[in-house]
Amino acid sequence: MPHSPSSAQRGRVRLARGASPWLLPTVAAAAVSLTRARRSGRWAAVAVPTTALAAGMLWFFRDPEREIAHGRVISPADGVVQSIMPWKDGRTRVAIFMSPLNVHVNRAPLAGTVTSVEHIPGGFVPAFNKESENNERVVWHFDTELGDIEMVQIAGAVARRIVPYVAQGTKVEQGERIGLIRFGSRVDIYLPEGIEPAVEVGQTTQAGVTRLDRG
Repeated sequence: MPHSPSSAQRGRVRLARGASPWLLPTVAAAAVSLTRARRSGRWAAVAVPTTALAAGMLWFFRDPEREIAHGRVISPADGVVQSIMPWKDGRTRVAIFMSPLNVHVNRAPLAGTVTSVEHIPGGFVPAFNKESENNERVVWHFDTELGDIEMVQIAGAVARRIVPYVAQGTKVEQGERIGLIRFGSRVDIYLPEGIEPAVEVGQTTQAGVTRLDRG
């Protein structure tokens, strides 16, 4: 059974693991510029953009608690369904585009065991572009009650780092946090043959909340 946070926990928002290399320097710069702006008006011009950048980083790296939904397959990402495509092997690929405004922590679509986590080098074209399929990416495989489930985290034009939280051989619960993509990007999930998508192109999804399968 997926873990569901208590009422108190659901109101909490923590920061995503893997945020430190980006977050700490911007927050430190904002703190320094704000302190010096009190003594010198010239620093006020610096304090405004650095504080805005730090606030933006805090918003981007937020990691809210979620009430995990019930369903065979749930969304691994916050975003918008970009495409739903049948695959030659009978599977259906659901591509979810994540803008910089979305939460970028990804979650396990099903309970199971991580059988592989493969990093594949590539380019950094915008994640909404068809050529993004050749971008830097991490390919996940999960051994689940529905068989092998494939999920792909794809870096975008700004996202230059994918941070897996769990390793091969790890058992995960449905909706468990499994990784982070820094900045705008995309996540593809391949539904097994016989599983009909319950979402439509253009629909908004929430990681751990939106059910992807019908039935």
